[in-house]
Amino acid sequence: MVDQIPGLVDFTRTYRHRVLDEELDTLMPSLPALLLHGPKGVGKTATATQRCATLRRLDEGPQRAIVGADPRVIGGDRAPVLLDEWQRVPEVFDAVRRLVDEGPSPGHFLLTGRAPTRATHSGAGRVATLRMRPLCLSERYESDERVSFEELLLGRAAVRGRCPFRLEHYVEELTSGGFPGLRHLSGAPLRRQLDGYIERIVDHDMPEAGHAVRRPQAVRAWLRAYAAANATTTSWEKIRDAATSGGSAPARGTTLAYIDLLTYLHVLDPLEAWSPGNNHLGQLTTAPKHHLADPALAARLVKRSAVQLLDGQEPEIVFPREGTYLGGLFESMAAISVRTYAQRCKARVFHLRTRGGRQEIDFIVETGTGVLGVEAKLSAGVDGHDVRHLLWLREGLGDECLGLVVLNAGPEAYVRPDGIAVVPVGSLGP
Repeated sequence: MVDQIPGLVDFTRTYRHRVLDEELDTLMPSLPALLLHGPKGVGKTATATQRCATLRRLDEGPQRAIVGADPRVIGGDRAPVLLDEWQRVPEVFDAVRRLVDEGPSPGHFLLTGRAPTRATHSGAGRVATLRMRPLCLSERYESDERVSFEELLLGRAAVRGRCPFRLEHYVEELTSGGFPGLRHLSGAPLRRQLDGYIERIVDHDMPEAGHAVRRPQAVRAWLRAYAAANATTTSWEKIRDAATSGGSAPARGTTLAYIDLLTYLHVLDPLEAWSPGNNHLGQLTTAPKHHLADPALAARLVKRSAVQLLDGQEPEIVFPREGTYLGGLFESMAAISVRTYAQRCKARVFHLRTRGGRQEIDFIVETGTGVLGVEAKLSAGVDGHDVRHLLWLREGLGDECLGLVVLNAGPEAYVRPDGIAVVPVGSLGP
């Protein structure tokens, strides 16, 4: 049993502040309609409920019937109005859009659920969207010693402070996951809930989104193969081939349908490759890096527990990668924090890989003024080998480089003599 991390947050008693709340504080006073979208179970409804005067749960039959009969009924509700699981009555999105055109006050509508499909009007200029991801580590435990991501982007961060996390804590966290409703579970109950989460995606969410799943076992096999490719740029063809056990591979069109739909449902959360406008870094690849919504789902899909991962047990399906599978899960956990904080700072996140993999950087955080390069390393110490690609980036970018960071599993934040900040993932804050 791993010792509990000091300051661990209890999500069973009361609502806990999320990083996204700061974005809502900024946007709601100015915008009439906002949509929170993201994977199931990340806390969209809990966050939105804190801000609504009227709640319409469209996943409940009576409310769905009322709003389905006349979507414009929401125009008479006391604002702010929360339309939870809006996609259960798709017509309500157009109703919001038209009501916005008629001039409601800022902060009038909050929608939660999925992002609009191609068949739904995008809502551009009327309904702003915010992506919500699972809990980052700063939302999971309280600490007075944080290194600010925003200050790192501005080049003025105080890079110091100790982190209470040990390797065992990180592994426990990445296998437990960042879904608030599951944070109180461990052992067999947690495994069952994660299995149920995956089953619901295949058996319920995909058909509800319009994809007839004729062979659920084939979708699960594909998800297992994708999970095995976590934090790599393995080709779709290799993932497709690996998903086949003792038979012919599924049709290419079938797997492309899986990719599109599972990305739309936010089960897949791939990190796109960086393609700068003025590229003077050489030939860059364009393949995305594979991540699931939460590394706990990846670990569960490949049937690897915290103990097995600490023992170095790799998945049954093995794809080429630099480092261990556990290191890839650690990178995925770091990705949740980096992407959450970057969104708050209105920055975009990519990965970088040159042809042949000679240089790879886990996260390229791009702002209007430059680029922050970030690596994730599952190690307590950081040596010259670990930072060689970051140094290459700084040399290539010159003044466009805002800073360089290594996120690791060490005990303390500090700055190396070469100017690279070394920050424990558990110490990184917004």
